[in-house]
Amino acid sequence: MNLAEAVRYVPGELSLLAQTRLPDEMTYLKLTDYHDVIGAIQRLDVRGAPAIGIAAAFGLALAVRNAGTAELSQIKTLAEEIKSARPTAVNLAWAIDRQLERLGREKPGGFNETVALLEDEAGKIHDEDRQMCNDIGRHGAELVKLGDAILTHCNAGALATGGSGTALAVMYECHRQGKQISVYADETRPLLQGARLTSWELQQAGIDVTLICDSVAAMLMKQGKINCVILGTDRISANGDVANKIGTYSVAVNAAHHGVPFYVAAPESTFDAHTPTGDDIPIEERDPEEVTRGFGRQTAPDGINVYSPAFDVTPAELVSAYIYNTGVKEGKRGLPK
Repeated sequence: MNLAEAVRYVPGELSLLAQTRLPDEMTYLKLTDYHDVIGAIQRLDVRGAPAIGIAAAFGLALAVRNAGTAELSQIKTLAEEIKSARPTAVNLAWAIDRQLERLGREKPGGFNETVALLEDEAGKIHDEDRQMCNDIGRHGAELVKLGDAILTHCNAGALATGGSGTALAVMYECHRQGKQISVYADETRPLLQGARLTSWELQQAGIDVTLICDSVAAMLMKQGKINCVILGTDRISANGDVANKIGTYSVAVNAAHHGVPFYVAAPESTFDAHTPTGDDIPIEERDPEEVTRGFGRQTAPDGINVYSPAFDVTPAELVSAYIYNTGVKEGKRGLPK
């Protein structure tokens, strides 16, 4: 399978697949200024916790190149600016902090060495994510049976990571193994990541995929047409609560009610031991016009009040298992008997 790459880098230039333009247009943004990287992260041209972390790491290398400095205090200021681009996805801060930790540990001798170290560490993060995606896919495929129908929400595939994805990596591995799976993809309101991205990815890979409105998922579960839910996450708190795209909590509640296993796929870097519970996860709110004027067409009255959180938190009690790159960890809800 030839999967689209979300992030590419050559020294001094970061290329990001412009995901706001999919599926109509497949275009790479070629960025040399870290401010443009921040903008791409904020407007969701690059999205998904792992891909955001990788882009941010390369963005810090660009920022230091732009600034022409090897002074650690200045680099830390640039790092904080990039880390503030999106608050919910823990991989962003994790990747930047990892670069800073290496800078502090190795103490490069000057500007060129500093830039080279930042680029090297960002490249390692990217390479490691590719391997983690493969490992997640392999472990997750053990939970899926021949002919299973899987429900997924938002996009957790190659477009959201440095490799084959988290949740979608499981589906790609099942497809590779010949398990003859089918996938139902929620459209994922209001920005339609499921419709624009997930359905596009899976269709490109030759996987049987059916697009549904978000509100259809519960009915499919009631009809017995969903064997399991597999989706990604932007952060897992220390107690196992899961922050993911808005609408995930509703899917989890419905899955528990109908006895459908609910699996969360993520690299271990998405687990945040420093955030005690889901209540402590910062939830980003999006521009109201993403709801009232989605994709340029007005669909609500002028002046209407809008509440548009980008994410919600699913309690650990609703999670059947976590599919990590290191293996499957049973959740509080438990694996099916």
